[in-house]
Amino acid sequence: MLKLVTTFVVLILLIGCQVQTEQTNSKLPDEMASIDLDDIVKRGKIRVVTDYNSTNYFVYKGRPLGYQLELLQALSNTLGLKLEIVVSNDVEKNFESLLKGDVDLIATNLTVTRNRSHHVTFTEPHCITHQVLVQQKPSANNTLEEDDVIRNQLDLAGKTVYVQENSAYVTRLQSLANEIGDSIHVVEIPDYEVEQLIALVANGEIPYTVCDYNLAKINLNFFDNIDVETAISFPQKIGWAVRPNSGDLRDVVDNWLINFKKTNQYKRIYRKYFINKRSTHLVNSSFHSIKGGRVSAYDAIIKEESEKYNFDWRLIAALIYQESRFLPEVESWAGAIGLMQLMPQTAESFGVEKITSPQQNIQGGLKFLIWLDKRFRDRISDPEERLKFVLASYNVGPGHVEDAMRLAKKNNKNPNIWEDNVDYYLLNKSKPSFYNDPVVKYGYCRGEEPFHYVTDILERYTHYKNVITD
Repeated sequence: MLKLVTTFVVLILLIGCQVQTEQTNSKLPDEMASIDLDDIVKRGKIRVVTDYNSTNYFVYKGRPLGYQLELLQALSNTLGLKLEIVVSNDVEKNFESLLKGDVDLIATNLTVTRNRSHHVTFTEPHCITHQVLVQQKPSANNTLEEDDVIRNQLDLAGKTVYVQENSAYVTRLQSLANEIGDSIHVVEIPDYEVEQLIALVANGEIPYTVCDYNLAKINLNFFDNIDVETAISFPQKIGWAVRPNSGDLRDVVDNWLINFKKTNQYKRIYRKYFINKRSTHLVNSSFHSIKGGRVSAYDAIIKEESEKYNFDWRLIAALIYQESRFLPEVESWAGAIGLMQLMPQTAESFGVEKITSPQQNIQGGLKFLIWLDKRFRDRISDPEERLKFVLASYNVGPGHVEDAMRLAKKNNKNPNIWEDNVDYYLLNKSKPSFYNDPVVKYGYCRGEEPFHYVTDILERYTHYKNVITD
């Protein structure tokens, strides 16, 4: 890594990487998409890009978490819209995606700057912070003295500072260089997020980076050899961004943020991610998607068995989380047992001898999924659409799902489409007017459970795909 970073320094210094005025981003699209709140409401979902780090968005023990994620979930619930998360740590790419209309909102810790305001419209800030220098402090593992720690911004003259490419930290360092009347060598690192650069400082691979203070304080829990007490900016607004022609969306988000920040829910979320110290156990846990990349203790088995049957292991992990929270001996009130919550008769029919064995239980669950998939294959050719029927059947049985398909067909809905068609009739199958219909063969069903079961698993599966690549 040190060799890679050194290469960046040489290349950039060769082309004169001294402080310069901030350039207009040449990659921004010439034409801006025209999408506002009415279009988003008709679509039924709001598409948002956020960044992947240990604060904004991550997975811990199979559960999606993060400051930005929890804010976005609260916003989408208020708007009555589904939330579609896209993950990207590339600032430039995020602005491009917004203006092209691929996403409706950038929900990261965007510093509000005048130059950025020429291209996007910022929302009400969700927090206020300031930028700080991240550097090593003297310890037994380095040769630094107290006098080596920069406390005066004037001492940054001639120093090399590594920052995320196209970030607001670049602009701030350029302004600071003008203020101190000397040069600061700014190295913009592509494909590296702020926390990764902090780790490089902690490991001694680069000397300095810049970070927002609230995020810097969190990283003190991760690295006890960094210093974050030298401010390099005044307090700054941190907000989200929408397209300049998305005025209605901006107004709604602004009003929501103004009111939401006054609630105990917002205070709890902010304390959770920026004030309360998270234990070293959580930070260094192998079950943290950033630090260890594991969803559960059974990832190896899930991967092995899923590969045998041509399933994405992250889908199976999402299902197992829903069923058992990865507890192999848990038993439901109905008698379902194990990681994939197999009923004893189902386990027996698929050759499971020891139902609490994680491997055998997963094998039985996968065989059951394949059996269900074959049952719907002739009617529903699209694998992604068919998966919704298979998941609902895994939860409540295929008979009730087929009842809902017959009800949909009778009422001139598409019996082979899940959303806003079959799911509606399964959801309402607890009502006498639905389960007493002559086309219904399997009677009453508490349809709310399979309705949410499908949504929850697919949503969790998307989160796993966002942060776990293999």
